[in-house]
Amino acid sequence: MLLIKPLKLISTIILKGELAYNRTFGVFCEIKDLKKLSILFLTYQGDVAGSTNSIAYLARGLADRGHNIHIGIRKESLLWTLLEGSKVNRIAMTFKGKFDFKNWRQIKDAVRTHNIELINAQSSHDRYTSIFSKLRFNLNVQIVHTRRQNPLSSGGWLQRKFYQKNTVGTVVISDGLKKIFVKNGYPEKHVKVINNGIPKKRFEDWSEDKVTAFRKQLNLQPNDKVVGCISRFKEQPQLVEAIASINDNSIKLIFAGISSEDIQPYLDKFKITNPVHVLGKVAPEDILSIYRLLDVNILASTMDGFGLVLVEAMAMECPVIATDFGGIPDVVQDGQNGFLFQNGNIGELKAKILILLEDQQIRNKFIKNGLSTAFEKFTMEKTVQGYEQYFSNLIKEN
Repeated sequence: MLLIKPLKLISTIILKGELAYNRTFGVFCEIKDLKKLSILFLTYQGDVAGSTNSIAYLARGLADRGHNIHIGIRKESLLWTLLEGSKVNRIAMTFKGKFDFKNWRQIKDAVRTHNIELINAQSSHDRYTSIFSKLRFNLNVQIVHTRRQNPLSSGGWLQRKFYQKNTVGTVVISDGLKKIFVKNGYPEKHVKVINNGIPKKRFEDWSEDKVTAFRKQLNLQPNDKVVGCISRFKEQPQLVEAIASINDNSIKLIFAGISSEDIQPYLDKFKITNPVHVLGKVAPEDILSIYRLLDVNILASTMDGFGLVLVEAMAMECPVIATDFGGIPDVVQDGQNGFLFQNGNIGELKAKILILLEDQQIRNKFIKNGLSTAFEKFTMEKTVQGYEQYFSNLIKEN
């Protein structure tokens, strides 16, 4: 298969304004008349997860567009390392819990030192500590929450009231996720959809040499049928059960992002005799090369608000199957650029795996449409511009 790579911009013509080179995206952008924003991102997480890359892309993208971007994170986190050398100002914070008084003070110091106009809290601890800090120290700052997956704690009425009263908005990453939040009691006008995206430059992080090295390491042969899942532990047991029911030992399984301890009990339970490779945590720069090994990438999940791994797989010409849940249907249009299956319906998942392993015409259709989805619809350029406009409007209004 021929991989279509995004073209690098070699020239640009504008009618007015100044140009700045955006290192994150590898393109030029017009920056004249942009009001510089002063934003503080917060997240206590920042380890191996799709959200970590999303936050890194977003922070870098806004900083490269000329805004003053600061991020409060744990110094030992992966996100701290990912942002090294960027224009983003990293601030070491603790995030020991919602009542981490030291973290309240850290947020206060960051807001006052850097003249922060808006805080964007990304995870559970900092959603609380940002609000508590604002209330405790009477900070003149707006707060926006970002929610990236099915809410484990969209909360009872008291928590919702607390969040809504003390924030100017909640960003969710898909229309599907917005429906969940509205259903759970959030006012529709309080919830803003800004889709996730991936910088085109990200798709340069693979090579045929890496693919060849992985093939040799895993003893994959040209005619092998390879089914994989690149994700932290979610509903991978459904994939194991489906493969067991197919009863075809020529299918090889690859799991990346989980440990052997996570998946072994299910391999035993369903008596899997297929070759299985569990790669554990994989460096971000190697992930794309792994997609090139797969005939099918499967995301079985009831927690994803979007499914960034699906966009990555599409960009790497790997057909996808995913659970019809949350924001995943925003990415996967069933029968057009991938397959959806109902959570827990192992027979449906099995049937769709077999189709993608055997029907080259459908594979070609999904690959073609998937490339369009990855490189045209869900780009980080659009995501950054969406946040930029939303934040600018909120600051003007308040």
